[in-house]
Amino acid sequence: MQYGSVEAGGTKFVCAIGNDDYQIKDQIQFPTTTPKETIQRVIDYFSQFQIDALGIASFGPIETRRNSPQYGYITTTPKKGWQNTNFVGLIKSGLKMPISWTTDVNSAAFGEYVMTTLFNEQISSVVYYTIGTGVGAGVVVDGKFVGSLGHLEMGHVLVKRHPADLDFLGICPYHKDCLEGLVSGPTFEARLGNSGKDVPFTNPVWDILAYYVAQAAMDTTLSFRPDKIVFGGGVTSENFLNKVRQEFSALLNDYLPTPKLEHYISLPAVKDNGSATVGNFFLAARLLKE
Repeated sequence: MQYGSVEAGGTKFVCAIGNDDYQIKDQIQFPTTTPKETIQRVIDYFSQFQIDALGIASFGPIETRRNSPQYGYITTTPKKGWQNTNFVGLIKSGLKMPISWTTDVNSAAFGEYVMTTLFNEQISSVVYYTIGTGVGAGVVVDGKFVGSLGHLEMGHVLVKRHPADLDFLGICPYHKDCLEGLVSGPTFEARLGNSGKDVPFTNPVWDILAYYVAQAAMDTTLSFRPDKIVFGGGVTSENFLNKVRQEFSALLNDYLPTPKLEHYISLPAVKDNGSATVGNFFLAARLLKE
């Protein structure tokens, strides 16, 4: 069998071809422009191959309830021009095949769940956060996504403000100082006028961000008690996660036992932020078996 994967991001789309071993056989990426132009590029790419099913992982919010008339839509996204886009419908008009449809972080969570299990580390649950242009999270428990009324929006939880960050309003267009509004990549520009990649780890803004992300990890621990919390995305690195672990340990204050933090709060097992692609291959394959 051969499967397709679409990782639809607000900045770029990544399309890939894979097999039953979740190996990438071909891949392409291109910038996210208008829905019509971008989705046509997706159709054109996959039309070159013989694939059995397609997995799509999209930025959101999206409609994932199959009984909704808007199933397959990107809905109230702040991404200009993409509101109320019938993503799955447009893809189906050009590609006649089964399609798995979920959020980018859901697929990434599944990719981490699958790859960790393949490495003979038996886990029953994983939470995956991405911290990049936006912030989102997916939760997988016993091979199923959490969320029945729709997908989770854990990137928009509210956090306690850092004492040195009270004057920063936050950049989320809906909530201002939710988690995404305080730690996403564009907050560096808003706070400092520089891209995050140009901000040294000696800058105290990293400690502020680590404090907020550690709160998210603590809330996740208290709410789901997962086997592992994975952080991906452009803002995340091992140096940053070391700060997060220190803050997490102080916040949790030994209230609950956790695995060793170097293992419990970790970078993705799939390199180059490719977790969603692996997840898409698996979900596409599972769709054919259902």
